Formats: sequence, structure tokens, C-alpha cells
Amino acid sequence: CRCRTRAAAVGTGRRPPPSVRALAASALPGKNEYDLLVIGGGSGGLACAKEAAQFGRKVAVLDYVEPSPQGTAWGLGGTCVNVGCIPKKLMHQAALLGSSLKDAQHYGWSISQPVHHTCVQNYVKSLNWGHRVQLQEKKVKYFNIKGSFSDPHTVRGLTKAGKETVITADNIVIATGGRPKYPVHVAGALEYGITSDDLFWLKESPGKTASPDVSLECAGFLTGIGLDTTVMMRSIPLRGFDQQMASLVTEHMESYGTKFLKRCFPTKVEKLKSNRLQVTWKNADLGTEETDSFNTVMWAVGRAPDTKTLNLEAAGVKTNSETGKIIVDASEATSVPHIYAIGDITEGRPELTPTAIAAGKLLAQRLFSQSSELMDYDNVPTTVFTPLEYGCVGLSEEAAVQRHGSDNIEVYHAYYKPLEFTVAERDATQCYIKMVCLREREQRILGLHFIGPNAGEVIQGFALGIKCGATYPQMMKTVGIHPTCAEEVTKLHITKRSGLDATVTGC
Repeated sequence: CRCRTRAAAVGTGRRPPPSVRALAASALPGKNEYDLLVIGGGSGGLACAKEAAQFGRKVAVLDYVEPSPQGTAWGLGGTCVNVGCIPKKLMHQAALLGSSLKDAQHYGWSISQPVHHTCVQNYVKSLNWGHRVQLQEKKVKYFNIKGSFSDPHTVRGLTKAGKETVITADNIVIATGGRPKYPVHVAGALEYGITSDDLFWLKESPGKTASPDVSLECAGFLTGIGLDTTVMMRSIPLRGFDQQMASLVTEHMESYGTKFLKRCFPTKVEKLKSNRLQVTWKNADLGTEETDSFNTVMWAVGRAPDTKTLNLEAAGVKTNSETGKIIVDASEATSVPHIYAIGDITEGRPELTPTAIAAGKLLAQRLFSQSSELMDYDNVPTTVFTPLEYGCVGLSEEAAVQRHGSDNIEVYHAYYKPLEFTVAERDATQCYIKMVCLREREQRILGLHFIGPNAGEVIQGFALGIKCGATYPQMMKTVGIHPTCAEEVTKLHITKRSGLDATVTGC
């Protein structure tokens, strides 16, 4: 539109209005300080910036962490590094090791050495420093300021010292991600509750913890390290995932020691004289009001895009009025041609670190390396790091039925027992695999779902085949590695439709 306005003005011999002249002038290549400005120093933003820099472009990254309502802040690297994937997986590992110590006794081990603790935060801080070093090595300018648009090519912000910084760029990528939401309708939620933004930076153990609405991964490792943990679940677990698998995950967690208050929702949080937090909730099934006291209340009611301070209106960037997320096309472009958005902040994209990284790299290649390759968001694998992990790739059974019809899909499944569980006498009731296929002759695999040890490692390998259009016959020709849990995928032969017992027997 901007180019058409300028051309029309030249064609008629009339000068465009001052506002259009100023906009057009600011858009001319070479008039701005940077070729690319990335707003947001998380996984996707940093990947995009570093990729652009290797093409010899002048790149800047602007990043600022607004402290949480409880005052928690962190360094460069975004949610994944500081308050997401990395500390979560390390705490998950801590919980798994606790279970392994119990298993060890069945194998004849007696552990009596003194315990030495290593601080997870120290490792996270080393990653913060590593990211800064990488930016410096790649000659990417780093601004630790909170910026906002003043026009489509200009971002202004204040340093900690109060000095205004003005940054102009030909291309701008917004990659600010999201932050946890608080249930503002619940009295005391903001004053007394924390979120995942705070959990990994607590100076003391959270103690007895309540987690409304659902945060299965956090609840899992808190239970695993020996804390009394309660999940208050308003509706369904793991929304968006296969619900049969989600039910198995929560069943295992209950047997593992996590308490679940199903179809319950909190109404208020009060601080007692003992400094404990009294939570009041309603039980939708019984129609009753109930209370209990906890040391910590951690909210897990979803995330909101971090756009409030960006002043997107000044740049003309459009968002979804309901979700607040930025609307983008297949090339990650927003409603303004030279402004792009990637990662959790974008509408309709999976909220996953690896997709943001891949999308950021591909965007930089299209902008500066004559590439035309777009990010493919289909068949993206992921894993939920609950005590018994759940990994998946492709469609859930519900989504496959909705898309193709129940008569046109075949589901192969099996309940299996990991070899590691046998001597330790662990319950394997929820160790389960299912493969969702088209029922046609070729039987293309639509989705693979795996609950068991190391689910992420298992699914990562099979994801390539499914991305390449693997079929059920091809999977059956794949020779499994024995003895592993993953080999059970290559032996699936019982269909749900048959009604036969799907329990694996024998070696």
C-alpha cells in the first residue's frame, strides 16, 4: 500500500501528504541504522538474529524482562532457558533420580554417601552469559531495554539509567513470547500466588503446593522430590493432546502421589497468621465449597502474549482481538510487510521452542539469503515431561476421527512393560503406545503416541519417518532394537477395532 501511494502521487504530479512522505522516506533501504532488529531475546529471536548476522547483515536484539508480580526477573535467553524447558527438565531429572534410588535397592545397591546439592540456577545463569557471548562474537548489538514502536521502522526505549535509545531498522521481528496469566477474578490470586515465572527461582522449598488449574509437569517433579502437591483441575488435562493419553498420564501421577481435585475451581486465597495460604474452592460435581491450607499456590491458568508495552498500534501491526496474539501469514509476516513475528506470540502456531528456533532461522534466510523455504508446522513432535513421560507426533485420535471419520482410521495399540520396571517391581499399567493410521491400503501414519520412559528420545527418532510420510507396513518392516521400549512401536499389531487384549506378553 505504501509503494502504491507513492507511485500514484508521482503519476499524477501531486505531492503526497506529509504523513505519507515521512512514512515512505523511513521505508527507503539504507536510511535505517540496522538491517534487522529483533525484539525479544528468547530462543526464536536469538536464532533469527544470529542467522541473519552470519549473512553479514547489521543486526540488533532488544530484550527486557519485566519482573513478575512477585518480583522475579532473569537474564537473556527467554522463557525456555530461564523459567521453562531447561530448569523444568533438570527438576524432572532430579525427581527421576529419586525414583531410581528406590529402584537401586532392588538391584542390591545401598546408597549411604552424603548428599551434595548443585544449584540449577547457576547452570541457567551460565546459559544467560553464553547467549551474550554468542551475540558479541557474531557482532549482534544487544540492547537491554524495554522498547515500543513509535512508527513502523522505529523503536524507542529507556535504559536502566533513564536514557532514551532510538533504534531504526529496515526489517523488524517481534519475538517477545508470552507470560503466565493470573486469574484476576480470584481474590488474593495476585497478592499471594506465584507462577512458573517464580517457581524455579525460589530461595526456599515451596513446601505443600496447590496448582490451579493444571501444571502437570511442575506437579510431577514437585511430587517426585517429596513435596505434598495438589492439582486443582477445572476441566480436562493436557488440552489439545490426545485425551486417552492425557488420562493415562494423570492416572499414573495419582498412583505416584500427586493429588487431584477434579472439576474444582478456586474462588479465593487468604493468608493465615501462620503465613500459610488458605485456598477456598468450589466442587462443581458436589456443589460444595471446600478449603485447605498450603505453603505455596502456583497458578497455571495459561499464558498471554507479551505485547502490552510494544505499542503495536503505532506500527500498524494487527492482533487477534480475543487472544492478543499477532496475526501472521505463512512467511511469518504481519499486517505490515517488513514487520514479522515468530514463536509463542503468533496466532495459530505451536508454543514450542524448537518451532520458534526453526521459524526464526528460516525467516532470516528468506530475508537475507534468497531462500523461499517456509516453516512447516505439520507433524511437529513434542513431549510432556511428567513422571511417566508422554511423547507424540502428528494427530491425536480425536483429531484424526474429526478429519477423516472413524470408519477411515485404524488405531494400533499396546500396553507394555519396560524391562527396567521388572526387577524393581514398578507398576506399568499406564505404559501405552498407539499409532493412528489411515485405514486405506497404504495406511499412512497420522499420529504416534507413546507413554513411558524417555518418551522424548523415542518420539524424536520416529518423527522423521512420520514427517516423510511413513506407512504402517513400512513401520512393520523396521527392525527394532532389543531390548528397548521403542522397539514395541515396531511390533504394534492389535487394533482397537478388533477388541482384542493389547497387553504385550513375553520378551
